[in-house]
Amino acid sequence: MLRKLIWIAVAAPVLFAQTPANVLLVVNDSSPVSRSIGEYYARRRGVPLKNICRIRTTDKEEISRQVFDKEIAAPIASYLQSNGLSESILYLVTTLGVPLKITGSSGIDAEQSAVDSELTLLYQTMRGQPHALKGSIRNPLFRQRDLPFRHPQVPIYLVTRLAAYDFHDVRAMIDRSLAAANRGVFVLDLTSAGSENGNDWLRAAAQALPQDRVLLDESKHVIYGAKQVIGYASWGSNDKSRTERWLRFEWLPGAIATEFVSTNARTFARPPDSWTISTWDKADKPKWWDDSPQTLTADLIHEGATGASGHVYEPYLSRTPRPDYVLPAYASGRNLAESFYLGIPALSWMNVVIGDPLCTLGKPQSR
Repeated sequence: MLRKLIWIAVAAPVLFAQTPANVLLVVNDSSPVSRSIGEYYARRRGVPLKNICRIRTTDKEEISRQVFDKEIAAPIASYLQSNGLSESILYLVTTLGVPLKITGSSGIDAEQSAVDSELTLLYQTMRGQPHALKGSIRNPLFRQRDLPFRHPQVPIYLVTRLAAYDFHDVRAMIDRSLAAANRGVFVLDLTSAGSENGNDWLRAAAQALPQDRVLLDESKHVIYGAKQVIGYASWGSNDKSRTERWLRFEWLPGAIATEFVSTNARTFARPPDSWTISTWDKADKPKWWDDSPQTLTADLIHEGATGASGHVYEPYLSRTPRPDYVLPAYASGRNLAESFYLGIPALSWMNVVIGDPLCTLGKPQSR
């Protein structure tokens, strides 16, 4: 199986070349930062004016299902249909200032979910195929390495978010996406304290990537200060040996990251510079940020990553992005959105993908 993965990663051509005409940019007119990000991204990426959907809703991160349905899903669906864009649009891009997560019951059959993950199913909803609110929905693109992403063969939208701690960080992320190049090292950091499923996925990713560009660490130590990083996957703060908030990596333009962490996209509100990760021990609760001691996806972007995945509530390990699909797809030239969603098993769930969906590394270059 590993040999097959290696062949796919090395030999697969870049099959698809989507353009800004396939992007719908969602801007919350109630949020100044959302408007600023939308204007900057549209200008830098060349998004057509008709592909900018303006909604008006709260800028709070957490909302009810009713607010999502009425103020987010309905106006986006109406805009797509009235402008004849529902088929040609493949990617929805939300922004900082658009609500992040939907409240509801928790657990394996949760009604909680990420706004972006719910929006992936808007394509089906507009065609009279609503989904159950409890639990998750199978992602039809998951593990489909050779499947072209297009409608109606793959009946979903891929949703990514231009978000970080502030406009400055998002602007820098957009600029890096336009400077991306296929060079650098993929860092894969296992842990002795984690599930073997996750460790096996990290090992499989290492086998499926170009062998001269992989840094695989199976020791009990955490990798800090890595140089020339273009891809990263680890256990984040679920690695018992991780004690520092910052990785101090040298991130190359276009670099992406994913971590097996339950709540790393719980908020994009910036903690104090003095804040750091801790434990779930009750004694550490005063140190938590937004009700959690765990690492933050926004820290990866602030430090220099161009894209990352995260979770707004508990996703369970089996429904986190699979690095053995995400990273090889990205290395082969598929864009950021398709690479992440190839590795995400479930929709209507807790997953968030941060970054420009069209960001691509293109052909490999020498380091």
